[in-house]
Amino acid sequence: MPQGDSPMTLSPPMSDAVPRYRGPTRYLKALPSHAAQWPETHQHLRAGDKVSRAARKLGSKDWPRRDVIFISDAHADAEAFIASLVASGGVRLTSRDNLVLTSRGKRSVFVIGGDCLDKGPSNLELLEALRTLMRSGARLKLLAGNHDMRLMLALMRLSHDDSARTDHLFVRMGAKGLALLKEVFDHYLADRPRAMKSIPSRSECRRRLYPGPDWAEQFRLSASHVLKGEALEKEITRLSAKADGFEHACVKHGLSLRQTYAAALKAHELFLKPGGRFAWFFDEMRLAYRSGAFLHVHAGVDDAFARRLSRQKVSQVNQEFRRILREDPFTFYYGELANVLRTKYRKSDMVLSAAGVKRLHKVGIRAVMHGHVNHQAGQQLGWRHGLLHIEGDVTLDRNSRRKEGLDGVGMGATLIEACGRIVGISNDHPEIKVYAP
Repeated sequence: MPQGDSPMTLSPPMSDAVPRYRGPTRYLKALPSHAAQWPETHQHLRAGDKVSRAARKLGSKDWPRRDVIFISDAHADAEAFIASLVASGGVRLTSRDNLVLTSRGKRSVFVIGGDCLDKGPSNLELLEALRTLMRSGARLKLLAGNHDMRLMLALMRLSHDDSARTDHLFVRMGAKGLALLKEVFDHYLADRPRAMKSIPSRSECRRRLYPGPDWAEQFRLSASHVLKGEALEKEITRLSAKADGFEHACVKHGLSLRQTYAAALKAHELFLKPGGRFAWFFDEMRLAYRSGAFLHVHAGVDDAFARRLSRQKVSQVNQEFRRILREDPFTFYYGELANVLRTKYRKSDMVLSAAGVKRLHKVGIRAVMHGHVNHQAGQQLGWRHGLLHIEGDVTLDRNSRRKEGLDGVGMGATLIEACGRIVGISNDHPEIKVYAP
């Protein structure tokens, strides 16, 4: 605990943690209606990471000035995203399906934790809902997720000169990004017979979308400064497998390779061209958002990021993120900043050590709120070298829920309340979880 801070001495009543849900009855019936202390079984210390009870305390100055509503990993399930807004108590869904801010929503900051896109079934509808929320007057911070960035880099490939550093980025997107391209094709191109006239032959589309025959050899030369040995060969093998199965994946999504190319060009216009209908989406994106002692990112942090935060403000890091992403997508994707989007604290990920956590503590960061690793029974708390991690991916999208045997529409939100309380709401846990250190 930083010197001069003191533990919270007053805890608000537990009953206050239950949001006033305002939406369709089918959502309200599925959401928990009473609150309980955060279960010990949903709080995890990692092996060898001993944290005293005192270290778990958060000082009165650590909490954000405004409540934060965190929703993450909707993965193109618009209904799950909207239902999660209802679950937060920050939005009322009217009988005409309009999103209206509640009094809680007006005084809160909405942090969308990334991975809005991919998988499907409703990428475009989710984007429209997000835009509606922004236009409602909500204070909204949009974080970059690894799936969002992978799609952006794939589209950027279409406007970059041929280079082994970027030639593979479209195919690198893989099958999950095809759900969006199918939606774009159906919505913008399918009913326009002339739309395909300017699209070249299948073999030419393949040449424009795939890396060339000598790509692997050239990639070894150009990527050797960021990828070494086994990691470099693993990336080449992964790309080869994706390339082999890519056209088959297109067909499974109902697209020929020519239609895929046409949809990709249209998506490039919609997302990356100034004035494009969804250009705001990537323009609004940031790598991190800080509120009080809480750092919000998509996946997690590591020593390199902690070192960066020890000398830069979060706003400066976000400026650097936007610059490098636009100017050098290769360096971004394989560099340290992208680890913030995809770490799962595996051995293959960049390390977060006790020294890294110490750096974060020195600049006042004591907790990380993130998504990326989905849970089946609501939010989880974890400590890594004394740094609190609030894991807020509660399996919202229907594709993941189907694979994991979860019923119904995914709904969930995590609240970081200015009064000194963390609240986890999920329709996959019977009680609202409350952590008030």
